[in-house]
Amino acid sequence: MAAIGTKKVGKDLTEGPILRKLVPFVLPIVLANLVQQLYGIVDLIVIGKFMGPTGTVGVSVGGEINDIILPLAGAFASAGQILIAQLVGAKAEKKKEKAIGTLLSLMLFAGLFIMVVVLALHSVFLRMLSCPAEAYGQAVNYMIITAFGIPFVMMYNAVCGVLRGMGESNRPFIFICIAAAANIVMDIILVVPFHMEAAGTAIATLISQMASFAAAFIFMYQRREHFGFKLSLSYLKIDGESLKIILKLGIPQAVRSMFVRFSMFYVNSSINSYGLVVSATNSVGNKLMSFLELYSSSFMSACSAMVGQNLGAKKHDRALKMVWYSLGITIGIAAVAAALLFFFPSQMYGIFTNDPAVIELGHVYIQMLMVHLFFSAFIAPLQGMVLGSGNSILNFIIGIIDGVICKVGFGVILAYVFNMGYLGFWWGTAFSRAIPGLICLIYVLSGKWKNRSLFKEPPKKEET
Repeated sequence: MAAIGTKKVGKDLTEGPILRKLVPFVLPIVLANLVQQLYGIVDLIVIGKFMGPTGTVGVSVGGEINDIILPLAGAFASAGQILIAQLVGAKAEKKKEKAIGTLLSLMLFAGLFIMVVVLALHSVFLRMLSCPAEAYGQAVNYMIITAFGIPFVMMYNAVCGVLRGMGESNRPFIFICIAAAANIVMDIILVVPFHMEAAGTAIATLISQMASFAAAFIFMYQRREHFGFKLSLSYLKIDGESLKIILKLGIPQAVRSMFVRFSMFYVNSSINSYGLVVSATNSVGNKLMSFLELYSSSFMSACSAMVGQNLGAKKHDRALKMVWYSLGITIGIAAVAAALLFFFPSQMYGIFTNDPAVIELGHVYIQMLMVHLFFSAFIAPLQGMVLGSGNSILNFIIGIIDGVICKVGFGVILAYVFNMGYLGFWWGTAFSRAIPGLICLIYVLSGKWKNRSLFKEPPKKEET
């Protein structure tokens, strides 16, 4: 184990050819997001094929809390990633170790607190969600069992944030593959032959969360000298400066995630009111969108880490070049994706449905999706600069403009003022990122990110 522990963790993203650093770093992030999407779909297939309607509804309603917690975990893990990336770039080893300890402690305590709240108030939450009486027992089982996985989810996200901040993206990909394999195998075992329905799916989810965290924890412990990690309560100390920065970056991201989630709920519920075919077309289209947007969200995450390291090292020109390189790649990928959608619309929709009416209307949705993909590709690397420079307020404002003002605002105006109906909401989504993208571009071109610092005093290079 000692030999394993001596291996270097992470990559120095401040040196070497940019493309040779960028592509190997971002590819595992794309694959990790893809695996997460795929095992979510397998989950849905198992639930849909082998559960009754009460079990399916129980999982859907009981899982609503998880849909809120995951963005929270991601927001604070991203905040930790940005802080650690800047400290890695500045080679401030002791501050980096304090930041890692603070992030892990914060996520552990937050996870335990949320778990207790969900266990204590699960019946209140289910009433708020208007859970059907027939599915109430299934929903209770699912919510209670998955509540025990909340600390593991929080800690897993924290470890992945630490690793990506240090330039390591391969291990998080391996961890999510372990989670996916465990989830699929346990889903099939518990739901198919044992007919455990919602409880079986919940146990499979819990086991997969524990497995991914265990893999991450073992990796971290084996290489503990790189993290300043100690297997003791004394390690769970919170550094005031690190905590302040993580909260400063994380809270706006978390609030933004909530606003975006509620705006998506409003848009989708409005579209669903136009009938079954429109609702089904929108649902399938949203699945396509989530798949085709994987690369843009991955580049945003990768850019934030790479920019963070280079700003920490005071390599402003290199940070800017990384954004432009990333922008060229994301636009190129968007062009390929748009071409596939343009030439094979029926086949793309046919992956998810055989309904001819849905496939026919899907041709209209795809026109919107092609436009949306280019705006997503445009904003992703630019927003990576916003995140990597630690401008949490601007990132929050961009999220509100994108998710609420533009997506909902444009949609409502087009749907009800211009009488476009559901098409108005679709085209509102298509152009929702145009204004936020322009704001990000102005920020990048202004150079104001060069003068931003997460610290009152710039961290000094330290030796461990």
